[in-house]
Formats: sequence, structure tokens, C-alpha cells
Amino acid sequence: MDLRLFMMLIIDALLALAALFSAAVLRFGSLSSSEEWQAGQGPKVFAIFVMVVLFSSYLMEVYTLARESRKQDILVTCLQAGGAAFFLLSVVYYLDPSVMLGRGVLFLALALFVLYQFLRHALSGAGRTPFQRRVLILGTGDLARELGALLDSTSSPFTLAGYLRCDETGHSCEQVIEKEGDLHSTARKAKADIVVVALAERRGVLPLQEMMRCKLNGIEVLDAPTFYEIVQGKLMLEQMTPSWIIFSSGFRRTALINIYKRCVDVVLSVTGLLISVPFFPLIALAIKLESPGPLFFKQVRVGNGEKPFVLYKFRSMRQDAERDGAVWAVKNDARITGVGGFLRNSRIDEIPQLFNVLRGDMSFIGPRPERPEFVESLKRDIYYYSKRHTIKPGLTGWAQVRYPYGATVEDAIEKLRYDLYYIKNLSFFLDTQIIFETVKVVLFGRGR
Repeated sequence: MDLRLFMMLIIDALLALAALFSAAVLRFGSLSSSEEWQAGQGPKVFAIFVMVVLFSSYLMEVYTLARESRKQDILVTCLQAGGAAFFLLSVVYYLDPSVMLGRGVLFLALALFVLYQFLRHALSGAGRTPFQRRVLILGTGDLARELGALLDSTSSPFTLAGYLRCDETGHSCEQVIEKEGDLHSTARKAKADIVVVALAERRGVLPLQEMMRCKLNGIEVLDAPTFYEIVQGKLMLEQMTPSWIIFSSGFRRTALINIYKRCVDVVLSVTGLLISVPFFPLIALAIKLESPGPLFFKQVRVGNGEKPFVLYKFRSMRQDAERDGAVWAVKNDARITGVGGFLRNSRIDEIPQLFNVLRGDMSFIGPRPERPEFVESLKRDIYYYSKRHTIKPGLTGWAQVRYPYGATVEDAIEKLRYDLYYIKNLSFFLDTQIIFETVKVVLFGRGR
């Protein structure tokens, strides 16, 4: 989970608690008069309310509002999040009445939270976070300008302090600052918290002693690939070297992580199968009535360590879809049946892969498994492509929720950036974020 999102969630959690307390005071005159408080259910009630409103805000994309969003757009998004929270809380209260808020307090608390959230975004600027860190980019070339453009175009917790020319000629960009004294003095004058090294050629140019002084005096020093990773949530393949991978702090998988992943896979796959199996007869009937052929679609895919395995899906294409050989599936593929289109858009066709997860061929979260024919071709065209097979492929993953459907080598490169980011930063918190994003993808039909 990135720093920006974490900070926004913390702020909104405090606003949710403030809305609850304000609603109780407005409704009863004091906190001690509320029945929920008197019943001793306060902490549990608070926790559920806060978690649901945060999840609803995440679901309705309150935290991805652009910096230039109009106040009307912010208000509409916050109202949508409040409506989603009311629906989800109604479901929770139906399942467990003991955690129910009184209707008066609930409506007041949701209304106040929407108001507080709107005011917070409208006054501070949508997508902005407090305590933004100032970045001084060392270099003025193409790489430096690419990084600077990211800070202007994304809602990140960083702001550009300027560019510092370092014996690079022939390039021009805005906000170039003059070096005064050494790098540390210049960074201090620019009020920079981070120095990013974005030099096309470092040999004989890199001011190592000055950078070390910055580091020892509390100014963070990062190279271009690391900073790009932090801002974009993917890896900068063009600037990565084998030594960068070897000496990076990520790409670590301990025995504890492997145990955690397997436990999560078993729990989620069993739960998913128990919920979905009763609907299998209806799905089978719909597939069979539309077109002749088998219920399940079986296909060889490449798994962990590039070992092949058989992947299962509900059939969504005509039986003779690949009579001419393996081809990329494309958006609005003519081979997809009417029922198949619904199954694919709703992700119902993926449900049988829970068997693959339970069996251990796949994980619930990981890179999507590709076909051997495509893998061999992509390995020749993309240098780091085989590295995505160092973990089990997944039913969902960071690339699937962050990048739309694609069927070209360029799309494969872009997805690889996200896949390698996931492998490098694999953690419980990142998995949780992917699950939340997957819910959004399924509900709103984005990505693939």
C-alpha cells in the first residue's frame, strides 16, 4: 500500500469516528445517552462503521480523484461512496443485528462523514495529501524530464522542487535551478526532501561525495528506477540492470510468506467453491443451450518455474474457436458466444480456476498464466519476461487490476512492469489492495 493511500485512509478513518461522535451528540445530546454505547458494543460498532465507509470510499474511487477535479465531481463521488456504505452497512446489520447503529445515528453519521470527506478533498485539493515531499531531480535529460512529468500528472505525495543540471548539455526543461555550493547546500536551499539521480551517463559525472553528504544529513537519495517504482507502482524495465535486482531490498520470499500464501489460497479457493458450486447447473445449462461442446474449457498454461499445467475455465467461445491454431484473444472477439460474453465480463468463466488454486497449480494472486506458444515468443522479445515465472501464476493480480485488456507485445511489456513490481513487493498489504481492486474490476467490468 503506497504512502499516499495509507495517509488518506488514516485521515478518513479519523473523520469517520468524528462523524460518529458528532451524530451521537446531535441525536442524544451526549455520548453516554446512546444505546449503542451503553450496551458496551461501542468499539465493535465503531470498527465496523469505519471499515465499511473506508471500503466504500475505496470502491467508489474517492482516493483516486484527480488533482484538477471540480467540486461538483468530488461531491458526487463522495455521495456515491456514502450510498454504497449505507447499502453495505444494511447487509452487515441484517447478518448481525448486535452491531447495528440506530437509524437516526446511522443517517446522521453517514451524512456528516460525506460532508467531512467532501470538505477535506475540496479544501485540500482532490488527490493531494498533506506533507508532500519535495523532489530535486539530478539531471535535465530525457530521463529526468520523464520523471518530472510523472509528478505533474499523478496524484502522488511528491512535488517537484526542480531540476539540477549536472554536466548534461543539449537538453532544456523548466524549473532548472542553479547549483549553489555543493549538492547538499543546493538541496537544502530548494527545501528538497529527496534527490533523484536521473543521469543518462553517470561515469565521471556522478557527485558521490556530495550525494553521500545528503544521505547522511537526512535527505533521501534514490536512483531513477526506484523513484519511478514508488510513484507509478510498476518497474522501469528500461533502466533496470541485473545488479539493481540483485541488490534491491525486494524480491524476498521467506518460508513464512510461502506458508501465508498457501493458507490464503486454500481458504479463498474453498470458500469460493462452496459459494459458487450451487450455481454450476445454471451456468452449465446456459452454456449448453447456446452452443454445442464441452462445459469446461481446458488449456495448457505456463506455471511456476515454467512448468506447464492444465487450466480450467467455463467455455466462453465456440467449440472450434482455435481450429487454425493459437491466437491472442482480443477485445470483442468474434469467437465469443453471447453467454460467453456475459461470463467473461462478469468473470464467472474464471471460477473453475479455483480448482487450480486449491490443487496448487496457481495462487489466488499472481501474474496471469500465459500459453506456452506465447511465452516462448515473448521471452525472445522481452528480456525480463521469464522472471514472472518465479512465483505461481494467479487468478487475479497487480497487472490485471492496474492495466486494461491487451493482446500485443507492447501490452505484455506494460503488464510485465506490474508483475515484476508485485514479485518484488509481495506482502499481505499489497495482496489486500489487489483483492479490493479486484472487487472494483468485477463490479464495474474493467480490465481483464
